[in-house]
Amino acid sequence: MSAVVAFALLVGLWELAKAVLPDAGVSIGGTRVLPRTDDAAMPHVWTVLARLGEPEVAGAAAQRTVGEAVASGALFTLGLALGGLLIGGVLGALLALGMARFGLLERALLPWVVLSQTVPLIAIAPLVAGWGGKIAVFGQPWQPWASVMVISSYLAFFPIAVGALRGLTSPRRADLELFRSLACGWWTTLLRLRLPAAVPHLVPAVRLAAAAAVVGAIVAEISTGTRGGVGRLIIEYAQSATGDPSRMYTAILGAAVLGLVAAGAVGLLDVVLRRYRGNVA
Repeated sequence: MSAVVAFALLVGLWELAKAVLPDAGVSIGGTRVLPRTDDAAMPHVWTVLARLGEPEVAGAAAQRTVGEAVASGALFTLGLALGGLLIGGVLGALLALGMARFGLLERALLPWVVLSQTVPLIAIAPLVAGWGGKIAVFGQPWQPWASVMVISSYLAFFPIAVGALRGLTSPRRADLELFRSLACGWWTTLLRLRLPAAVPHLVPAVRLAAAAAVVGAIVAEISTGTRGGVGRLIIEYAQSATGDPSRMYTAILGAAVLGLVAAGAVGLLDVVLRRYRGNVA
């Protein structure tokens, strides 16, 4: 719900900027500090929505509206983002379990996990696509969409790894000593104490990971030129932005709605696990 409210506020600010700011923007000393707000740079929201019902290619035999193209691209990107979230989530959770179990492993790997996120995504995408083109999985050639999924998982694993580690190490020492006095092994302590205590930390981490997976998938589609997703539509519609800028914003709108869908899916997980909120024992 909060994401929908934030999106509505963004739309309101967009229209407020068009109504208040001059068309040429605001410049100080020859440097533009606020963007242009004319229709060629910032079309009205209702103009963008109207473009959704127009045909994507005028005069084509098989007509497809812009809205249908954006919805199809958003679903394609959502599938890749969910795959990336699943891969990144599993890797991040396993890494967090290993670091929580062995302190030496945490001290050795955690700095590298943090350092991995300093590498620009725009630099990683071509490398992953290039390496993928030279390998085969179970005898099948590497597909471009697999590169997008791998890049998406790269962004998703970090918040889950850090959030899960924070949650698994959150139980109080007294609670751990109680389980130890009852002769509970590490796995019993994990299932009965550490995992329930990790939920308040893990749910926000998954929410961040879902948003990161969507962003990673869109950026990867743009960087690698993968067809079928909303990232590719942004490139294609941007090429005609000079004559019709509102069409490009339809693809951006689809990407924004995609982020809301991902956040809503994680919100359902939060509802399911709500009874663990605040549990530390």
